[in-house]
This record gives sequence, C-alpha cells and structure tokens, in this order.
Amino acid sequence: MSMADLAQSERMGLCDLMLELGPEAPTLCEGWNVLDLAAHLVVREHDLWAAPGIVLGGVFRKALERAMQRRRRQGLERLVGIIRNGSPRIYSLLPAGAQLSEYFIHHEDVRRANGMGPRTGHDELDEALARLIRAAAARFLSRVDSGVDVVWNGGVLYRHGPEPRAVLSGQPGELLLYLSGRRDAADVELSGDHAAIVALENAKLGV
Repeated sequence: MSMADLAQSERMGLCDLMLELGPEAPTLCEGWNVLDLAAHLVVREHDLWAAPGIVLGGVFRKALERAMQRRRRQGLERLVGIIRNGSPRIYSLLPAGAQLSEYFIHHEDVRRANGMGPRTGHDELDEALARLIRAAAARFLSRVDSGVDVVWNGGVLYRHGPEPRAVLSGQPGELLLYLSGRRDAADVELSGDHAAIVALENAKLGV
C-alpha cells in the first residue's frame, strides 16, 4: 500500500472507532474527548481561516476556539461524515506522510485511551511509519540537549546530538507516539547513558 492508501485506512479506522465509542469517550489529547478530537480534525482540514491557531496559537487562538465551538455543535456523526469525505484538494500539496502521521497518531489517541494496546502484524504500516521517523525526530528532539539514537530492529532510524547518548527503541508507531509527546502510552525501551536518558525524559516533546 502507498502512504496515501495507509493514510486513508487510518482515517477510516479512526472514523469507525469514534462512532463506536461515542462523543464522550476519552482520548490521549489532554482535556479532549472524541467529539473534541473530531472537531479538531475538521477545523484542521476545512477551516483554513482558523487552522493556523493549532500550531501558532497566540493571536490565532481566538479564531481557533470559535471554529472548534462551531464544529462541536454539529455533533459527532456530522463531523465524522465530513472527515470520511476526505480533505480539500489543497491538501494534495502536502506529502502523504503528513496525513498518515496525523491520522495514525490520532487513531492511537482514541485506541490507547480506551484500553486498546499496540497493533501487531502490520508490516506495511510499520515500514511507512519508519520512513516518517526521521522528520518527526528532527523536529521534536531539537529540544533535547543530549544525544539520542532512535532504533528499530537494531537499526538506527535517526541520530540526534552529541555523546553521551540515550537509545530509544521500539516499533515505528510506538516511536512516533513517544516523539509526539505520548510518552506514557508508547511501548518503547530506553537504554544507554543515564544522564542522557534523564534529559530525554525531561524534555518537552510534541507540539
């Protein structure tokens, strides 16, 4: 499957799960339930006047809050219908990996918050997510002062910083969750230099 196919599969899987669990079900996104997450996804793709607030905050925050309130009032079924119909054509300009990362992480935000563990036996998904680790690690590990090796199956996917080094190892999806700030939910192993491990554990990861 291509990156785009896998992103679509994650989108549909997330939609099915949100409807199954209902609007009040929890997510890993602090303070958000399923309805909030669905509103976020619709704002991100369809309310381009408000979407900058997701990343930039600040003066854009009020516009984002208004858009989120308006979308929540539409209800979960309506929001999921919008998400199922796909993103506007402008999103075709983005790498397919950006959508795969977004929908995989949010799919897991719902799965893990509702008692579901890591997925297994998804080799194509693992390979695709492994190709996304470099960009994610380059972005999020920039806040870590010590060295970090990001490792899958004994191979280094990304090397950050100087010695001494911590080693962050796991399946690609678990690494992506950890790097995006979902530390407690991610099934990873930390080894290597103690001080480097502490620096990684204390660093702010994610958006």
